[in-house]
Amino acid sequence: MQFDEVKRNLESRGYAVSCFPDARAAMDYLDAQIDGMTVGLGGSVTLEQLGAYERLSTHNTVHWHHRLTEGQSHMDVRAAANESEVYISSVNALARTGEIVNIDHICNRVAAIAYGPQKVYLVVGRNKIAESEADALYRARNVAGPLNARRLHRNTPCAIRADKCYDCDSPDRICRGLSVLWRKPAMSDIEILLIDADLGY
Repeated sequence: MQFDEVKRNLESRGYAVSCFPDARAAMDYLDAQIDGMTVGLGGSVTLEQLGAYERLSTHNTVHWHHRLTEGQSHMDVRAAANESEVYISSVNALARTGEIVNIDHICNRVAAIAYGPQKVYLVVGRNKIAESEADALYRARNVAGPLNARRLHRNTPCAIRADKCYDCDSPDRICRGLSVLWRKPAMSDIEILLIDADLGY
């Protein structure tokens, strides 16, 4: 995929953008950029596929609620992740025009992306790119949401059918907060890594 248009639109909105031919090249880049730091990871299948925790934890202090050590709670690790020097996440959808859409359950991920860590990296596979802001919102709700609900074994209509959002009232609902970044938040340092591979949901 050619990322020229997406890269140009993101840069016009204030983001730094790097492009990579595959997941390994992107992970090599992150591994070289981040050394001796505290790192928080957002809940992300993409980061699982990159092996981000395994690579970065060899020379950084990495906080990820997908990898708990003895005595740690999910909430303690999420809090530590949000207070880290560096935060890494993926997104639910990225519009070709430059808007970034995320839907979250606890909202720790959207909070850390928008404000807190000194540096944020957003790792985005080509499958997350939608044509417009409306298409990006549709993708987040009707593609990423159901697949993540099914992955997490939630008792929701979207997890059972894995076809669309039903805007349900289930206690297991994971879609509880929406973030749309129209521009890079002021005074933030966010770099977007565009990867020519299908990654995550």
